[in-house]
Amino acid sequence: MKIVLSTLNARYAHASLGLRYLRANLRELRESAQIVEFVIGQKTEDVAEQLLLLNPDVLGLGVYIWNIVESTRLVTQLKLLKPELIIVLGGPEVSYEHEGQCIVQLADYLITGWGDVSFYELMAALANPQTNPQVILQAKVIAGKQPPLEAIAWPYDEFSNHDLAQRTLYVEASRGCPFKCEFCLSSLDKSAWAFPQGEFLAQLDSLYQRGARVFKFVDRTFNLKIDASLDILHFFLGKLEQARQQSEPLPFLHFELVPDHLPERLKSVIALFPPGTLQFEIGIQTLNPDVQARISRRQKNQLALDNLVWLRQHSNAHLHVDLIAGLPGENLASFADGFNQLVAVKPHEIQFGILKRLRGTPIIRHTETFQLRFNPEPPYNILSTDQLDFLTLQRMARFGKYWDLIANSGRFSQSLPHLLGDSAFDRFMRFSDWLFAQSKSSHGLAVDRLFDYLIAFVQTSQFQGDPHLALTAISADRTRVSHNARSGSKPADSANRSTPSRQRRHLDASLLTVPA
Repeated sequence: MKIVLSTLNARYAHASLGLRYLRANLRELRESAQIVEFVIGQKTEDVAEQLLLLNPDVLGLGVYIWNIVESTRLVTQLKLLKPELIIVLGGPEVSYEHEGQCIVQLADYLITGWGDVSFYELMAALANPQTNPQVILQAKVIAGKQPPLEAIAWPYDEFSNHDLAQRTLYVEASRGCPFKCEFCLSSLDKSAWAFPQGEFLAQLDSLYQRGARVFKFVDRTFNLKIDASLDILHFFLGKLEQARQQSEPLPFLHFELVPDHLPERLKSVIALFPPGTLQFEIGIQTLNPDVQARISRRQKNQLALDNLVWLRQHSNAHLHVDLIAGLPGENLASFADGFNQLVAVKPHEIQFGILKRLRGTPIIRHTETFQLRFNPEPPYNILSTDQLDFLTLQRMARFGKYWDLIANSGRFSQSLPHLLGDSAFDRFMRFSDWLFAQSKSSHGLAVDRLFDYLIAFVQTSQFQGDPHLALTAISADRTRVSHNARSGSKPADSANRSTPSRQRRHLDASLLTVPA
């Protein structure tokens, strides 16, 4: 029996960790399976052709919010072209509220939740029905078993050398989350479970010896258990020293950090990492205490902000902070206040997201009370609430896209303070509205065009700062960006080739000193 494991990733650089778990845990069937990955946006007929040329008996397909539409088209075509192909679905987009989903109706089997063990059991039953239990074949929807983590085979040998050299390497030290934030699928977890720490570090060491230098941890709460966090950080500090001695690229690490849980012993180790080696993704989401309580989010806001200030002033970590617009009961003024508080602590990036109703999440319980109206099609974004009408949310969505292009990109470091002044949200919203009126677009804007638009805006009556100082700053940013593009040079610490380009831009010397 030939098994193909596949998915449509959001980008080529993403390498599916889930598919590699499935293959690693297929035991005696592992050599009968291969991983074939695609990227959203590829023509469905071309994907179907490549899969059918492999002549699989079984196709295991990972389904996510970003690929559900294209995955449905793909399964539809495959079932028309090769009806006997057994299609097994898995992934968060089909693990909850799957009744009535077209893709589920077309497929042969669906494994909800964890698939590490249950996918193997289904494959074993299909491969040898005489000697394996038949009960699993009698159900179309199979609830995935959650085994002890030590019983799951490690997936990291499934990453090829090409993957390690060209793609983002995802790793996990734990699964699950103890927090119950209602917009997140992790709120359905009962707890967080850690993989055996010693074995996990051995896996990291093996990856490092094979040449891996960029490690993105998918743990929802990296700093939940400080002892485990310290073990991992000390492991990489050892690799940093080794890389320095051998004049090799330094590793680059990405963690999701709980912002109000940063004891001194963790701070002291974080402070040891040099520039360009450490990134923290920090979910603030909202700073409104009433909204936090409403969505079951526990967060000590002042402590979280104080920790952000400490990280910015006393560490070299790149800080990527998340906010969500459209949460139940939050109005524009409340969101703006939270945004301004975050701007004041100077994280490198603020990811301005719009609330999405992920299948299975408890956020749905607020629908009628707060008149939450979600897009019925992926990505299920909020369209209006009792506090934010559709047109306002459209403006906020454009604000987020422009903020990403201007503020988060690291290209406009000297210009941005002049644009924001002492009222960041209001002034950037003014610029956002003007930019959309001029460009009629919130995507596909080239860097040169953005500089031109910024210059034009500064010369209008809507700009509230000193136009001469602003134009001088814009000219400096443009010269630096143009020089780097022409010369192929990189901003500060260019010796560390592992640091992603966006983070390298934020290492510019003008950003290394944070004003008090």
